[in-house]
Amino acid sequence: MSNSSAACMLCGRPDDCIEKYGEKITSEEHKLTLHYYCLILSSGIWQRGEEDEGIYGFLISDIKKEVNRAKKLRCGVCRALGASIGCVFPRCKRSYHFPCGVNKQCIFQFMDSFRSYCWDHRPVQKVLSTETGESSPCTICFENVDHVPSYHILRGPCCKTSWFHRDCLQYQALSAGLFFFRCTVCNNRDLFQNEMLHMGIHIPERDAAWELEENAFQELLVRYQRCDVEKCICRKGREYNKLESKWEVVRCQCCGSSGAHMACASIQQVNQNWECTDCQSISCSPGKRSRPASLGPSETPENSGIGVGQHSPKCARRSREPRQVLFKQVQIQNRHISDIVQELRSQIEDKVCTLRVHRKYLWRSSLKCFRKNNFSPSKTLQLSLTYETHKEENQQPAVSLSLYFKLLLHTIQSSDLFEGSEYKNLSLNMGALQDNLYFEAGRMLAVALVHGGPAPNFLSQTLFYCLVYDSQHVKPVLEDIADPNVLEAILTIQSCQKINELKAATAHYFDYLQKTGTLHLIHSVSDKAMLVKDIMAYHVIRRVQEPLESFKQGLKTLGVLQKIQAYPTAFWNILCMKPEKLTAKDLSELFTITCHANLNHIQKHNATNLWEEYLEDTEDGMTAVSLEIILNFATGLDSIPPAGFEPQPSVFFRGDHVFPSARKGINCMELPGTLSYGKFRESMDTAICTAMVSPS
Repeated sequence: MSNSSAACMLCGRPDDCIEKYGEKITSEEHKLTLHYYCLILSSGIWQRGEEDEGIYGFLISDIKKEVNRAKKLRCGVCRALGASIGCVFPRCKRSYHFPCGVNKQCIFQFMDSFRSYCWDHRPVQKVLSTETGESSPCTICFENVDHVPSYHILRGPCCKTSWFHRDCLQYQALSAGLFFFRCTVCNNRDLFQNEMLHMGIHIPERDAAWELEENAFQELLVRYQRCDVEKCICRKGREYNKLESKWEVVRCQCCGSSGAHMACASIQQVNQNWECTDCQSISCSPGKRSRPASLGPSETPENSGIGVGQHSPKCARRSREPRQVLFKQVQIQNRHISDIVQELRSQIEDKVCTLRVHRKYLWRSSLKCFRKNNFSPSKTLQLSLTYETHKEENQQPAVSLSLYFKLLLHTIQSSDLFEGSEYKNLSLNMGALQDNLYFEAGRMLAVALVHGGPAPNFLSQTLFYCLVYDSQHVKPVLEDIADPNVLEAILTIQSCQKINELKAATAHYFDYLQKTGTLHLIHSVSDKAMLVKDIMAYHVIRRVQEPLESFKQGLKTLGVLQKIQAYPTAFWNILCMKPEKLTAKDLSELFTITCHANLNHIQKHNATNLWEEYLEDTEDGMTAVSLEIILNFATGLDSIPPAGFEPQPSVFFRGDHVFPSARKGINCMELPGTLSYGKFRESMDTAICTAMVSPS
């Protein structure tokens, strides 16, 4: 699948350069043209299919959604639309095309979840000031390299004396592949590859290019068959070779690169040893060679660690399975989250349970409701929300159950049960643990999902992994560390480049390391990797093991945790990812339209057209609001909940010039149906903007 003239649908460039953009893939059937790097690095898509499905496991439907999503994002470099890649740094909103990101010196990590960092937040190698100010040859191109770490210059993490050009490393990685890419100075592989992947070097998971070339080493399989004696007596020539006869060519037992007919060399038996004249001139032949001085008197090749006939050592080869994106190994089958939640909703009974909640004390009053003896998560829930005591009943805005769960989840997210900025991990709160609040938080989250609440969207990748897998196998990342003191300790240890520095840092944090059980004996600088790994595992996972188990017990309510573990990909979208941007089609299909009886058929048709046109203009950015704000105006939610809305959102058109209003308690908007489109749009913008500025 290739087409050199078609432009990539994500970056808009027709270039076809494997080294720069990866393979250019064109699917005539689905009318798609994509660069491989643009595809795998896009922020809103992941590999949900098998390797033979779609394009390298990316489903065609997902690719089309990502292309449509990118069309609405403007590149922070070239200002054109189609910027599908976003910086993963918290609170950074930059988006860009892959080629623009490369030109702007962004870092793209071709591993794990394929993260991207913009030019302001990209990782930088830490080097001591004593190591800078010098220069040495790049050991790949042998041109001079100044010892100043930058985007274009990288230092080897292993031998501490190797400096490289980024372009040189990238070309070597593409040539050597994952199995042969290593430091050119000290031959280290694991530490070297980890650092280069972190700094954005793409290491393809395949054999080296020279091993993929067809018949590249074919000559090694050819046996030498020529008589090289000074006077060959074979009448059919030196190339003639007839097995089991005097004209069979035997080879030199030493070099194997010379031969002779048995008759020409006066050899009587086929298994008789023969040496060419060059090898005979060497005084010490293999049959007479003495024991090497490097082996002791009792050592032999067998017990010295080199087996007889063993090949020269090469790096152990990894699995040839391509690097996968999240959860493919545990995904049983693809199911949409709405189908899964609807299956969970089938447990809801007709019996009613009323939640009497005070708006000002939302968490405390909700906790009291959930702990009542008559509360059952499988009952149909009704909400009775009270405000300040002096407020009149008819002044209290009606609130739907979905909006209540939105407020409750926001309260849980910002509580001290969790830590982190945007995506949260569990914190260690002994008081909350004793009061069983982690269980209650998990139970509330499960109940909210099943009873129509919005998607939580705030769990970290690490916390989600702990819910799906055995937590002892989960590896936290640096972004999970919320405690500034622990983060400072980790960064200090990571920055150590000499054994004395590492020992000094270990001594400085001795009490903490000993208390947390992460203290290790330090033998070399490379031990810092294991030390940092243990500190992060303790702080993010082992330290909060009891809260985690309590939280998981709460999530088992109504069987939610079991579904998360059975369908991790579906739940990943609603627990750890921000909601997809709404489209005009989404809202058009979501809202049912009814009209006042006074409107005639033509007026009803025109009213529907007003609504559809307003949605399309909003999607195109031509109104003062967004589609998410429209949904919020009508329902109180910015996104469609996994379980859907109850009741279904609706639009009611009146015949008079009514000012647009919303009744969030029943997810209904009342709109004027007999205005011109210009006045309709103006009134909608005014009503919605006013409601957003001063919500009731």
